[in-house]
Amino acid sequence: MRLKVDLIVTRGSTYVEGARKATSSIPIVFVMHADPVRTGHVASLARPGGHITGLALMQTEIYRKELELLISAVPGAKRIAVLWNPDAPSHTPGLTALEESARTLQVQLQPVVARNKADFESAFSAMARAQAQALLVLAFGPYIVERQRLAELALRHRLPTMFNLRDHAEAGGLLSYGPDLNDLSRRGAVYVDKILKGAKPADLPVEQPTKFELITNLKTAKALGLTIPPSLLLRADQVIE
Repeated sequence: MRLKVDLIVTRGSTYVEGARKATSSIPIVFVMHADPVRTGHVASLARPGGHITGLALMQTEIYRKELELLISAVPGAKRIAVLWNPDAPSHTPGLTALEESARTLQVQLQPVVARNKADFESAFSAMARAQAQALLVLAFGPYIVERQRLAELALRHRLPTMFNLRDHAEAGGLLSYGPDLNDLSRRGAVYVDKILKGAKPADLPVEQPTKFELITNLKTAKALGLTIPPSLLLRADQVIE
């Protein structure tokens, strides 16, 4: 605000919330928002209103798909832990959606809070006490930074994992499923160009992902003594061996 910038580009819900609190006039473009409608950052996808718009991950709906894929990979799992942070604006609607899907899929969810890396050890200990059989990790910036640590803890506790970003699977997570973030970032530049040329954020509809990727880490599956069903491997965009 002090620099009097013409526009703010940012990532997801946590960062958008900070920018929204700082200004009600400077245009804000997000490129990886988990759920802009349910968090109240836009009025609707078609008509954002206000000074905020961009590209949405539609993460709440994707979490449902991730749960289905995780169950496909570990058919015997009936108790599934969910690592989340109640301070992340998009996590509460995401967890609510997962609980709805869990009832339909007849599995039991165990939400476990981890606000930062200092909470990881106690979070995994809680999963062990509850005898969780798999783990779904909600998308969150600090989790991405600590992806190696999360993969190590999951392996130590023998937990098959589902993440949102390929970075997690490459770091040792079992599965990841989500949008192609590079594609979203490129498309975000179009919003910046239009707004700097005079368009109003309120008039630019929020766009959704068009490219998704499923990554499977067979090295991790082997370490867990887990056999990934061939049908799931055929659907994978990349298999890490």
